[in-house]
Amino acid sequence: MYIGGPRILALVAGACLALSGCKSGEAGGPPPRASDTIAVPAQDSVIAVPVTADLAGLARQLEREIPRQLWTIDERDQVCVPSERIKVAFVRLKTPTLRCDITGTVTRGALTLSGRGQDIVVTMPIRAVVRARDIGGILKQETATADARVNAVARLSLDRRWNPRATIDIEYDWTDAPHVDFLGQRIEFTNAADSKLKGIVARLERTLPRELAKLNLRADIDRLWGQAFTSLQLNRANPAVWMRITPQQLQYGGYSVNGRRLELRLGMRARTETFVGDRPADPARTPLPPLARLAEEPGKLMFFIPVIADYDELEPVIARALVKRSARPFDVPGLGPIEAKFGRVEAYGATRGRVAVGVEFSATQRGGDLGSARGKVWLTAVPANEAGSREVGFSQVRITGDTDRADADLLLALANSPGFAQTIGNALAQNFERDYDELMGKVATAIESKREGDLLIRARIEDVRTGELKAAGQGLYLPVWGTGTADIRLAPR
Repeated sequence: MYIGGPRILALVAGACLALSGCKSGEAGGPPPRASDTIAVPAQDSVIAVPVTADLAGLARQLEREIPRQLWTIDERDQVCVPSERIKVAFVRLKTPTLRCDITGTVTRGALTLSGRGQDIVVTMPIRAVVRARDIGGILKQETATADARVNAVARLSLDRRWNPRATIDIEYDWTDAPHVDFLGQRIEFTNAADSKLKGIVARLERTLPRELAKLNLRADIDRLWGQAFTSLQLNRANPAVWMRITPQQLQYGGYSVNGRRLELRLGMRARTETFVGDRPADPARTPLPPLARLAEEPGKLMFFIPVIADYDELEPVIARALVKRSARPFDVPGLGPIEAKFGRVEAYGATRGRVAVGVEFSATQRGGDLGSARGKVWLTAVPANEAGSREVGFSQVRITGDTDRADADLLLALANSPGFAQTIGNALAQNFERDYDELMGKVATAIESKREGDLLIRARIEDVRTGELKAAGQGLYLPVWGTGTADIRLAPR
């Protein structure tokens, strides 16, 4: 990623020139240019992709499917009070069997739907009004009311094609069984009501799985899968940086229900790639793969970001530093004060992993035998850093002059002088810390909450590590590997 390039690459020159023991070479031309590009390896991540479903629609559909009046009761000439043998004084008597007609209606109240853990719970309150008519020819009518509660507990599963299946466990109980009190006896109508209640329970057992299958979970999963083939912008400009996401596999790790919200726990194994510049072409979409079981905790984001210093942006930084320093003479050991005027600066990646910095300037010795010289000095060096460090060091430093033999001595003497090196070093010598911190701040802001179409992408960087500093034809770069958490969810506007 190109960011803070002038500061970073300028350090190359500054540090090289500031190093003691730099080698002076014979006069020569520019070092050979490197043409290699920065290789950005792809990373594999398991991104959390929660899919949520609102169960309120399921409740509304069940309301439509199950009538308010569940059934009616019309049982003629039923035994209301069975015959019993009783003892009166010393005589055993048998009471008569009392018969009656039983009528009534049973209605339900509003369905409620809730969830706990993996259970989807549908509760149906029931109200029964039962009448006993012409009881033994003694009482014309008695009315009983009763309440029951039906609880249906559903659990979901997904087949390999991502279609939901449901198993239902239904239980019910009378909270106040239907009865009347007659002649000191309790007349129960529970059996009559139960025979009807079993029918509506069976209906609910058929209806609930069918309606659960209509949650469109597969359609939402397929839609999320297709839209996840995209590129996420990590840095807007100077330059633009993108992370391309290519889904590889979708894994299922169960679900949870909270109130009326059902959330599938999914992990999308994806390949993430970093691109600098224009937005890369979105990867070609592949069909939704069969369901795979979740093998690891979802939400793990792996990314690679090269902190890149653009060679082109280095040149004016070095030039400005040298022009400012040329306001006073350089003290060159053995030669005394030397005045210099600096011109064009050129920087690029050289072969064999080296950085090349060329500086045009003229030098004049005050009162010496060397007089004046004009030409170009080249510095080459191999960048290096300690493991896990962003501080830049250099090895194999070499300084050569692109001049004739007469000019070379004066120019190379100036280039190797402490004053020359210190000027560039003080102006430009630094490590990657500032650039790195700036980069991480931009990336963290970019991916904290990002919308791509109907997708809402959230990510958090938790840990980073740096690799080995490299010089390529495209730029000087420090590999940065990062880990964090991420989730992608459907969020239509």
